[in-house]
Amino acid sequence: MPTSLKGRDFTSIRPWTRSELEQVLDLADELKAKRAAGEPTTDLLPGRSVGLIFQKHSTRTRVSFEVGVAELGGTPLHLTDDLQLGRGEPVRDTAYVLSSYLHAIMIRTFGQAMVDELAEHASIPVVNGLTDEEHPCQALADLMTIRERFGRVEGVRVTYVGDGNNVCVSLMQCCARLGARFVAATPGDYQPPSAEVAEARTEAAKTGGSVDVVAEAADAANGAHVLYTDVWTSMGQEAERTARLHAFRGYAVTPQLVGLADPDAIVLHCLPAHVGEEISEEVLYGPQSAVWDQAENRLHAQKALLALIVP
Repeated sequence: MPTSLKGRDFTSIRPWTRSELEQVLDLADELKAKRAAGEPTTDLLPGRSVGLIFQKHSTRTRVSFEVGVAELGGTPLHLTDDLQLGRGEPVRDTAYVLSSYLHAIMIRTFGQAMVDELAEHASIPVVNGLTDEEHPCQALADLMTIRERFGRVEGVRVTYVGDGNNVCVSLMQCCARLGARFVAATPGDYQPPSAEVAEARTEAAKTGGSVDVVAEAADAANGAHVLYTDVWTSMGQEAERTARLHAFRGYAVTPQLVGLADPDAIVLHCLPAHVGEEISEEVLYGPQSAVWDQAENRLHAQKALLALIVP
């Protein structure tokens, strides 16, 4: 029988096992099919209220969570820096108070430490909607998309090209747990943290997957089933833009790079995209792009997550 996930936090991929992640992905597939068929799912979280804390701008995270909670029968509450949290109230106090009003909290913020502290003191589930270090909800949508296109994750060669950032880290951790062959191609100064790579390799050894970090984009793209990229300059890194554009020259996902991949390869991007920088217009809007399915799957994967963890 599946393990009950009620009450679980989703602050990072790391505490989650392969079977637990697959529970979420399996339900996400079901919920996507039900939505397409017009079947209601408002019986899954009736009467539940989910607080959505945004300290970073958002399109996909905000809309997908608000719509998702409503489609599950719950009430989403969009919370910004008008919270006392933004005026210096301790995270611990905020966690205590919100736990008495809400049934779950999603937070999109800067440092991972704030998410972890909120989860430590809250008595309700806490979901990481993005931090500078991790983006686990995006990884769920990524793996859902890969499963849709290939019927599996195990053995799929997933190549990430560019900055070894929060998106790269969560994707790597998720791929390792589901048995994919993950490769990151990054400039030396922008590799994913070595501790994250080591931990992912340990997990991959249990599932038959693998984790590699290489310097050349062409080497990583050769034979890839999935080519994935993200912006080179994320929120808060604007002062580094010129240096980053120079460092990532040669790491763009172009038709030439896609040509090195498997003929049936798909291209992923977590969005927003900077066309002409990390990805070309021909690729983003081309026949091998699965970016728009990937963006839609944020909704379905997060609905499944909430349905499973909110008591």
